[in-house]
Amino acid sequence: MTDPAGHILRIERTFAAPAEAVFDAWTSPEVMRRWPHAGPDWTTPVAEVDLRVGGGVRVVMRRPDGTEVESRAEFELIERPHRLVMAWTFDVEPANRQLIELSFVEIAGVTTVVLLNTRISTERRRDSQHTGWHACLDELERVLSG
Repeated sequence: MTDPAGHILRIERTFAAPAEAVFDAWTSPEVMRRWPHAGPDWTTPVAEVDLRVGGGVRVVMRRPDGTEVESRAEFELIERPHRLVMAWTFDVEPANRQLIELSFVEIAGVTTVVLLNTRISTERRRDSQHTGWHACLDELERVLSG
């Protein structure tokens, strides 16, 4: 799927946790060091958050071989616990400033997250991020389930 702003990735995931807990997992450095990485054998040694519009996020993921991948984001919208919007860049392609929009909808203690990742530079990059986001969300599910 392509539009004038680049390739688009949409992922919907449901977690057995309240919206505030899921939202906090995206904005708490302590929690973020436990999940945003591309598999159970990866780690996140660095997670920094300045939770304000204009503030940002910095995440460093470490592969099993010790090499690292860094990403940064700037918060454009914060509506706790319902929405987050961030301009996101990866160190592997710093010129590609993507947009990550997250919505959190809770019904009876179960929260559905819709992640919309737009402005992705290439189809190949979108496919790579599809794999990476799903792996990260698998890790988030593990963290939220205790």
